Amino acid sequence: MRHDHLITSKHLTREDVEAVLDRAAEIDADPDAVAGKHEGTILGLLFFEPSTRTKMSFETAMKRLGGDVVDMGSVESSSVKKGETLADTVRVIEGYADAIVVRHPSQGSAKMASEFVDVPLINAGDGAGHHPTQTLLDLYTIRENAGLDDLSIGIMGDLKYGRTVHSLAYALSNFDAHQHFVSPESLQLPREVVYDLHQEGASVREHESLEEVLDSLDVLYVTRIQRERFPDENEYQRIAGEYQIDLETLEGASDDLTVMHPLPRVDEIAPEIDDTDHAAYFEQAHNGVPVRMALLDRLLEGGVSR
Repeated sequence: MRHDHLITSKHLTREDVEAVLDRAAEIDADPDAVAGKHEGTILGLLFFEPSTRTKMSFETAMKRLGGDVVDMGSVESSSVKKGETLADTVRVIEGYADAIVVRHPSQGSAKMASEFVDVPLINAGDGAGHHPTQTLLDLYTIRENAGLDDLSIGIMGDLKYGRTVHSLAYALSNFDAHQHFVSPESLQLPREVVYDLHQEGASVREHESLEEVLDSLDVLYVTRIQRERFPDENEYQRIAGEYQIDLETLEGASDDLTVMHPLPRVDEIAPEIDDTDHAAYFEQAHNGVPVRMALLDRLLEGGVSR
């Protein structure tokens, strides 16, 4: 990974992660310390898929740093509808912006796009591939609530298509974290990801039932069953509704359990959990702003790792 791009969490070191998280903590404590620091800087937003939190938090982050954004808008209103390639689109936007954020439905698209530009390019999700900035804000939330070492984390739901899961799993391999993956057999973590994690020496166990591990967890990271990723609607219908949690589910959990979700949720987490001390998913979404401010600050100054 070129450190003036952020394409995958796979190549982030512990030092890279901690540098961004430490900077985010400083910004979180005193946002005024960086207000206006990047005045005149323009961030280009290229979202080929829907987004609420990622897109708006990047826009908020850039504006709080003193910069501004240019937004391609919907695919339907862009030159993509005329057949323009992603490579040509990013080369054009490079002329308008000092950094680019790309979300695209094709796995590997961000890596390809980064080869055509010299300004920093950030992957905001490439299909079922990676979502490294979500991972950074996830790690920040975990660190604030449970710490990143001597950690037992359950990651439950759609592990096959969930790019947030893949990114988080790779990043957690830098820490003393025991990772428990809970899913139906048809949505297990891809075998190549499991292989990579074992190669990195990560502690990995797979389960079909949350009950097997719930009482040992510090963090439970829940994901939705992603309908849009399923090639077969019938397969989705068979799985939909499984792996939901409510107050009754959490009766067997530690009082200190932190429940997270990258959002949006459908029905994986009952609303009754929102008002408990377990719920951290709205805090998690809020953390996207200071973490992305920290990331942009470092990238615009020369890289993630320095």
